[in-house]
Amino acid sequence: MGYYDDHSQNRYREQRGRSGIFIASLVGAILGAMLVILSIPTLSNHGILPYNIETGQQPAVGNKSDDSQKNAVQRQISYDVQTDTTAAVEKAADAVVGITNIQTQSAGFWSSGAGSEQEAGTGSGVIYKKEGGTAFVVTNHHVVEGASKLEVSLADGTKVPAKLLGSDMWTDLAVLSIDDANVKKTAEFGDSDSLKLGEPVIAIGNPLGPTFSGSVTQGIISGLKRTIPMDINQDGVVDWQSDVLQTDAAINPGNSGGALINMAGQVVGINSMKISQEAVEGIGLSIPINSAKPIINDLESYGSVKRPYLGVDLQSVEEIPAYYQQQALHLPHDINYGVAIRQVVPGSPADVAGLKALDVIIELDDNKINDVIELRKHLYQEKKVGEQMKVTFYRGGKKQETSVKLASEGMQ
Repeated sequence: MGYYDDHSQNRYREQRGRSGIFIASLVGAILGAMLVILSIPTLSNHGILPYNIETGQQPAVGNKSDDSQKNAVQRQISYDVQTDTTAAVEKAADAVVGITNIQTQSAGFWSSGAGSEQEAGTGSGVIYKKEGGTAFVVTNHHVVEGASKLEVSLADGTKVPAKLLGSDMWTDLAVLSIDDANVKKTAEFGDSDSLKLGEPVIAIGNPLGPTFSGSVTQGIISGLKRTIPMDINQDGVVDWQSDVLQTDAAINPGNSGGALINMAGQVVGINSMKISQEAVEGIGLSIPINSAKPIINDLESYGSVKRPYLGVDLQSVEEIPAYYQQQALHLPHDINYGVAIRQVVPGSPADVAGLKALDVIIELDDNKINDVIELRKHLYQEKKVGEQMKVTFYRGGKKQETSVKLASEGMQ
């Protein structure tokens, strides 16, 4: 029992000692915390301020008001973003304008008035040159088609009348002129042939009209040298195939005629259309600037495109029933391609070269011609006015050749 009692007393004294140490430590910690709290105003008065976790900065020093300190913090967290994208947009955006197509509406049967002028549509354009007090704007043919008046809205909101210098339905391009008094920037043309698949590009234009003027969308080059069939005269027959760039940068109604630019802020395409089907998303089409430049130059200088001219009315053999291919055209059984001449304009280059109705053209300059579109592409893209062109054709079942000297009047 004696050992047990002495041991218990020793344990009791040991526990009391430990409790005293714990209480003393707790009191010390509380006093230390109070001293730190009380010292904060003093630290502030001496310019020693706590670190602000939110801003990563120390609060403003001095006797500023709460509003001043708030403004100081706001200034500290704001920053200037400058990227390749913002630099490209800054370079090109002010050269992109809005275009309003104004048409004269009929006054109606019961009215004696001359009719009224109303806005028929809006689009976009690109100012590409200033010269002699005039600024020149490229846009789409379909943006200006049917207009009795045209109006250009500059980037700063200034509206000026525009004159149509020329328009081309085959390439869907048009050129306007305006007074350059308020024009501050012109666009720089780039090289669309050097574009790479996946390269970032930016579309600038006025989707849905003035409300969204100067809209900027970004994407990539999704496809190069796309061929899109075009029914120019809306007769249900494909007349032409446009060579375009494909991009997933958003292009909407009103963007037509606007700029597609690269990261250097150079125009590499004129936005023309989009494929709008329920199952399709993100397919915008743009006319490559390298293809557009010669058209722009002709429209600016002559008011039309100086294309070689044959002077014939044509139809693709594939559109002609097999019976008539044999009975009317007398084609060999192994010839089911080519272009049939339906009519020759008197005095035209084709007439001078001896071509006649019911002749079937199968080659131009030894290049196989399958249909009307291929003939037009060879004529418009490979040949120039005044050049000679070798024509291989069938007449009455016999293969023949002739040479045509191309002129520049009219179109087939």
